[in-house]
Amino acid sequence: MLDKLDALQQKASAALEALTDVAALEAWHAQYLSRRGELTQLLRSVGQLPPQERPVAGRRANELKAALEVAYEQRQADLKRQARAQALTAERVDVTLPGRPPSLGRLHLSTQALRRIYAIFADMGFQVYRAPDIETDELNFELLNMPPHHPAREMWDTFYTTREGVLLRTHTSPGQIRAMRDYCPEPIRVILPGMCYRYEQVTARSEMMFHQVEGLAVGKQITMTDLKGTMAEYARRMFGVDRQMRFRASYFPFTEPSVEVDMDCILCGGEGCRVCKYTGWLEVSGAGMVHPVVLYNGGYDPDVYSGFAFGMGVERPAMLIHGIDDIRSFFSNDLRFLEQFG
Repeated sequence: MLDKLDALQQKASAALEALTDVAALEAWHAQYLSRRGELTQLLRSVGQLPPQERPVAGRRANELKAALEVAYEQRQADLKRQARAQALTAERVDVTLPGRPPSLGRLHLSTQALRRIYAIFADMGFQVYRAPDIETDELNFELLNMPPHHPAREMWDTFYTTREGVLLRTHTSPGQIRAMRDYCPEPIRVILPGMCYRYEQVTARSEMMFHQVEGLAVGKQITMTDLKGTMAEYARRMFGVDRQMRFRASYFPFTEPSVEVDMDCILCGGEGCRVCKYTGWLEVSGAGMVHPVVLYNGGYDPDVYSGFAFGMGVERPAMLIHGIDDIRSFFSNDLRFLEQFG
């Protein structure tokens, strides 16, 4: 029995030293120290020995069991320490390696489109005029020829604030009054870019928050011909020299006469497609000659001065240029979309 215990000790110790991972250590424990392990089986056979040999064999077996359990715990601690050291080594930063440059930000697609519009109108003598996003009911509606309860107000689903008479502007047109009052009686040629807000259903074609660019020119002897030439030049510079234009009669309370400006569809070349609703034309802008009431509210004598105004989107032209089919992508903050337009 003593020889068997000595042989088992040598065998178990050698196997324990050869272990390299915790999983193998657990298998070793099951082989030697578990209820069915080799040492346990030897302990059970002590009772079969002659009475005079049992005390010595039993004491030796218990000593071996205690020694193997201590060795097992030490080896377990060693393997865990080695595993932690390896993990730290794997995560160690090599300071001699070249650094990883941070990814640079880029202009948002709407900002790129705005800057392109700025450049086009700057070449035509327009300057940028900034107006606030939060406006009064007076500037947003009343001074633009829409007194309280005027039915034309229903054209815009408005966000009102908790402060009476204050709202989020529904269009950039209130900036016309501000610009005219700042420059009167001098001639004006300005564009007014900014965000607009409307309580509308969000779809692939419309948003509740969007950019708009207003245009305004006021002076003596300004005619509809000037408006048509300005819009035609913008469309050709923005979308290509071969673009065709058409003007349709329309209604806006702050212009008279009013028109919708259409351009032949850039996607189908005027043949008709889903985007242009198979008409071959896409709306570019709403425009018209500034209404005499609006001119008067801005400080100009409508008998002496005339002017034209237009309003156009920013996201939709960018959609046409880049082939984007969902306007919601502009404000979803999805870097996979935004990084395509560096």
